Amino acid sequence: MPVIDADCHVVESERTWSYMEGADAKYRPVRLKAEGNPGLRRGDERWLIDGRMVMQNSDGGLLTSQESREFISVDARLEHMDELGVDVQILYPSMFLRPMTENPAAERAIYTSYNRWLADIWEKGQGRLRWAVPLPTLSIPEAIQEMEWAKDHGAVAVFMRGYEAGDRHLGDSYFFPLYEAAEALNLPICAHAGNASFTMERFMAGAGGLNFFKSPVIDGFFSIVRAKVPTQFPKLRFGFVETSSQWVPWALHSMGRADPSITQGDGGVLRAGDDLLRDSRIYVACQTNDDIPYVLKYVGPDNLVIGSDYGHQDTASEIAALRHLSELEGMNETIVNKILDANPTALYGL
Repeated sequence: MPVIDADCHVVESERTWSYMEGADAKYRPVRLKAEGNPGLRRGDERWLIDGRMVMQNSDGGLLTSQESREFISVDARLEHMDELGVDVQILYPSMFLRPMTENPAAERAIYTSYNRWLADIWEKGQGRLRWAVPLPTLSIPEAIQEMEWAKDHGAVAVFMRGYEAGDRHLGDSYFFPLYEAAEALNLPICAHAGNASFTMERFMAGAGGLNFFKSPVIDGFFSIVRAKVPTQFPKLRFGFVETSSQWVPWALHSMGRADPSITQGDGGVLRAGDDLLRDSRIYVACQTNDDIPYVLKYVGPDNLVIGSDYGHQDTASEIAALRHLSELEGMNETIVNKILDANPTALYGL
């Protein structure tokens, strides 16, 4: 049985931006290293991007080597995957979990360079390194063009944050042309812990990661369901990643009470019950500290995946999470196999 890590990270380096040439070169991020800078700590570097300082997360070498997490050596990453018993990793960015720029030209240049870097990693990855593509959503036509390119170069998902293209929620009709194109390309929309809203960044300064990174993804779930995006795009899949799965029972209860129409199963209306995720092709990444047997009562066995958050060190990080899953109380072999293989295979179209 293949073992698929549904949420891993690359940690960007100067190499990531080496694809920026010509007019794009002026937007190249500049790294502010921690060494010798008392304001920064190891594993917590900043980058200067379009006149703003942006923090970049990594585990600082606690659990992974620089060669592996920054893909200085693809072989080093593959060897570490072998040690962890992982066959396939789905790669998400590190720096893009935060707002980047309000300049469409800068956004396009930065994301395009990142995506060429990921494509090169995929080409060397022996089919084991697939990735979620960030898109320049400040321009939907350019985002669709970039998504089409990425599909041909190893991407298996579209990376989005809880708020995207500034302050837009994921159920905003602004994104519908993007969703239509993703559906045609068989690429899921994966809302990863993160936030593209500068407004919320200013408002929530010092409020902590839960408010800024995690809650917007849950808001994204509500907005997609309430806008009935799954019924408008009946083949499009959705992932909600790095927010644990413990919130799902509460979300289903809340929606069912606030809007009884959601509980009706006819007329193309979604039902806020244990079949909502199944019928809506929604997958949620769980963690080993979730009460997974309880969550399964609401989610069912076919819509949970799990990730290690490889390359990071935060509340969602557990480098051996996939190995520990089978050791949890109340888990049986059938459910474990679905979470490690069948479900991520379905989500990412592997």
